[in-house]
Amino acid sequence: MGNICRSPTAEGVFTKLVKDHNLEAHFAIDSAGTHAYHVGNEPDLRSQSAALERGIDLSGLRARQVINGDFEDFDFLLAMDDENYSILINACPEQYQTKVKYFLDYAPHLNERQVPDPYYGGQYGFERVLDMIEEASAGFLKTLRESGSIK
Repeated sequence: MGNICRSPTAEGVFTKLVKDHNLEAHFAIDSAGTHAYHVGNEPDLRSQSAALERGIDLSGLRARQVINGDFEDFDFLLAMDDENYSILINACPEQYQTKVKYFLDYAPHLNERQVPDPYYGGQYGFERVLDMIEEASAGFLKTLRESGSIK
């Protein structure tokens, strides 16, 4: 929603995963929110702290809102929950709607489709979100490799 918890965490986790596999040249990774609540702000300090404990630095990221050009410029727009998916799909031009997916579709073994917003969930909520995002990131990269998109 505001691009200060889940999405920047996913950007940081996936960026680190891509770097760890020396695949940076194949990706343009960015996160954005569906609302303009926190545009220009850094990620929530609790998100930053939880990520840093896992070796992921989010401090250089700044919140932004999804823009129309994102639908054309990116191959995937991965939503964290039903509300954000609905907002994205409704804003997305018809020819790009297949690009909008749920992030947790890449971690089907979790048996969940929505990454909960940890903002009001205490420290455990941020750890749980990180766990889910790490699983989905690994699944997303695996899917790209298996499809032949990434070697």
